[in-house]
Amino acid sequence: MSKPLIAALVASPMFLLTVPGFAAGNIKPGLWEMTMQSDMTKNMPKMSPEQIQQMRKMGIDMAQLQSGTIVNKICITKEMAERDGMAQMSAKETGCEIKNTQRSGATYTMDMVCNGPAMKGQGTIKTVYASDQSFSTSSTFKGTVGGRPVDDRNDSSGKWLSANCGSVKPMQDPMQKK
Repeated sequence: MSKPLIAALVASPMFLLTVPGFAAGNIKPGLWEMTMQSDMTKNMPKMSPEQIQQMRKMGIDMAQLQSGTIVNKICITKEMAERDGMAQMSAKETGCEIKNTQRSGATYTMDMVCNGPAMKGQGTIKTVYASDQSFSTSSTFKGTVGGRPVDDRNDSSGKWLSANCGSVKPMQDPMQKK
């Protein structure tokens, strides 16, 4: 599997992990454990030490990749947890656009249309907040990732671990200028 495809696969879950920031105040700041399972990740080779280091520089601790499931820890700052529109900005940076966002109670649904260099296609995203300490997201995507055709389903969940992020640095905030 090529490095661009691996990067696109890793970037794709990161897009989904910013979705909880979409609804300001729905999540607590601090250390979160994120779990993502996808048919695509089942075929992902073990990441090299260099790729793991690159993810850590982005604020992602790629702790485990087992049987198609990625488990990592991320740090979400208070500002990120309180901000509306985080998913929108992240989507723009990936070449994706969020459309038709709807809310019903603690459930958010939206469509995603991607036309960037790494991802082209469309999909749907549904996020359900059980509380400010846990959420689940399911998504579908059909198109190309890294130039290869995909028709994928992705199930993600997040659970809050601690107000203190410890050694995990805050994830890169897509709303901040570089």
